[in-house]
Amino acid sequence: MGNLIKAEIRKTLSTKSWWGLMIPAVLFAFLFALGWGAITNDLNDFLGSSDAEELAGLLGVQLGELPVGLLALAHGINIGTMFPVIFGVFALAGEYSKKTITTTFLTAPNRMSALSAKMFTYIGWGVVYGIIIVAFASLATVLTVDSAGLPTAGQWLGVLGAGILATTLATLFGIGVGAVWNSVTGATITLTIWMLVVENVLVFVSFGWFGITWLGGVLPNGTLNGIVGAIGAEAFGAAGVSVPGALDEDLQWLLQYTAGAPGAFSWWAAALIFLAWTMLFFIGGWAANQRRDIT
Repeated sequence: MGNLIKAEIRKTLSTKSWWGLMIPAVLFAFLFALGWGAITNDLNDFLGSSDAEELAGLLGVQLGELPVGLLALAHGINIGTMFPVIFGVFALAGEYSKKTITTTFLTAPNRMSALSAKMFTYIGWGVVYGIIIVAFASLATVLTVDSAGLPTAGQWLGVLGAGILATTLATLFGIGVGAVWNSVTGATITLTIWMLVVENVLVFVSFGWFGITWLGGVLPNGTLNGIVGAIGAEAFGAAGVSVPGALDEDLQWLLQYTAGAPGAFSWWAAALIFLAWTMLFFIGGWAANQRRDIT
């Protein structure tokens, strides 16, 4: 297994995909955190004075002391996490498109060993992506958010851990989708359209027309975003489907959306649900590749 992992690392480093996707991941994480930091820095204007004052009162803080930096961090990290998903697609689907999968399978004891080696290798890549994305989102947050609105040290460490967990699971999710689809182009286009367009439309329509607040907390993109975003939602007392006696439902959902996690139950629940999605596609991809013709 050690030799297979070394081979996977060398194989990945010999391509341009790891740094080609790292660059936009860093840029988008930085720019989105920068933009949202400028917006949420004045939460009073963003939510409306009465809602912002009510929220500050419930949390027992002054209006200017709300941890708005968590909201900027979440949006920066969440948009950056899209790129580890695409990077994961290249792990197996990319080998089929480049016709190197035959060598990979024939030089391993069995296909399960080859796929396991990929899994362990890309877990490492997911950690690398997570550290860098969180670092640049944090830099943008520090540059735009007033000091009173910055997260505490504990919250920042929580975001770092959640960000690494999110990018790691995102990479494995991409591997699974690519393995099932067996096409880099098809999997990338489908994932991008679903995660950035279709799912967001479904979440907005379900809330606006039917009053369903929890849909984003169970769909793939929503749960991936919720791993980090729910930390911000929880800091504002807006985690979960409902908080009786605290926030009204509309304000709660708006705060969840502002935190990048509409419908999120909690960060750990989001992680567990997204892990289930990851395992669904990963096991499906593993099963499909046990019988797939490589000649």
